[in-house]
Amino acid sequence: MSAVLDAIASRRSYSVVTTDAPGRDELVPLIQAAARASDHGALRPWRIIELRGDARAALGDAFVTAAGLEGPAAVKLAGKPLRASLLLALVASRGPSHKVPAWEQDAAAAGVAHFLGLLLEDAGWGVMWRTGGHTRAEPVRQVHGLAAGEELLGWLYVGGIPETTKPAVRQPVDVDDYLSALPA
Repeated sequence: MSAVLDAIASRRSYSVVTTDAPGRDELVPLIQAAARASDHGALRPWRIIELRGDARAALGDAFVTAAGLEGPAAVKLAGKPLRASLLLALVASRGPSHKVPAWEQDAAAAGVAHFLGLLLEDAGWGVMWRTGGHTRAEPVRQVHGLAAGEELLGWLYVGGIPETTKPAVRQPVDVDDYLSALPA
């Protein structure tokens, strides 16, 4: 099996991570490599925003504002971005193009996100891509400083892999359910 096939076949999401996180110097080469994802028109219609420290708390506050919650439910929701020391917000940053529609630019941004997740895992970090109903909420857009033509795709929660992590169990797909051919 090739190294790439093995990395993809063994990929898993880590819903719980330790407080360790890669520094910016470690992220730079990984992001540069992830930028090699397919990108029709070479538009690079994406950007990544680091959230560390108090920025994660600001995101939690934006979640609460978007949900209109109070009390214990608000406290629980506000704590969600604190589950990892590093969150990487994945932004589709669409540009004008007569050739590449918005959906295709979003797909390119998602490709960068997937590559980055694989690269972080290969570097020894636990990663989970989180999304949810608040991804497109206005208070969440504001806390990220999104411009017109930008959409938040979600966040990579990144941290150390706990020693007590159990192997992921993911059932293999029946390829016949997902792969077909056009009749000749």
